[in-house]
Amino acid sequence: MKIYTRTGDAGETALFGSGRVSKASPRVGAYGDVDELNAFIGIAAAQVEDDAVRDALERVQRDLFALGALLATPDPARRREKWQLPAARISALEKEIDGWEEELPPLTAFILPGGSRAGASLHAARTVCRRAERAIIALASSDLPETVIPYVNRLSDWLFVCARLVNRRAGVEERTW
Repeated sequence: MKIYTRTGDAGETALFGSGRVSKASPRVGAYGDVDELNAFIGIAAAQVEDDAVRDALERVQRDLFALGALLATPDPARRREKWQLPAARISALEKEIDGWEEELPPLTAFILPGGSRAGASLHAARTVCRRAERAIIALASSDLPETVIPYVNRLSDWLFVCARLVNRRAGVEERTW
């Protein structure tokens, strides 16, 4: 099977079970932002030396594939169980944030994004996550599960704390504004 199909050469793409839409549609933009976020997390994961953090990043990447599938499938009847984002995934992010924060000094100022390569990559992923969140909200689609926006909102917090943790474990001091 060839990777190229030529079916998008006229500026349209297929949604799962819902025909074709413009590649400029808000739905395609939203799942494109999620895909970009996933790639940025992959860049960070390639730089993280801590196995537990790398495993956590891979779990999030799998969640983001599910989210992309949800966004690409407007008809809820066509969605698969594997694509769901249960509330337990939001709780898991919160639990990891809480555990990681125990290892970190309290925030007293804004932190300049950066630090180690992995930390800087995670800060960049956080900003892409916020953009994806805005795109999903702009989609204003009632066909999405109610956990989608809270998951993405929590994920940006998770990425921020993860960046801080990775920098701390690398011995890189946070620079404040």
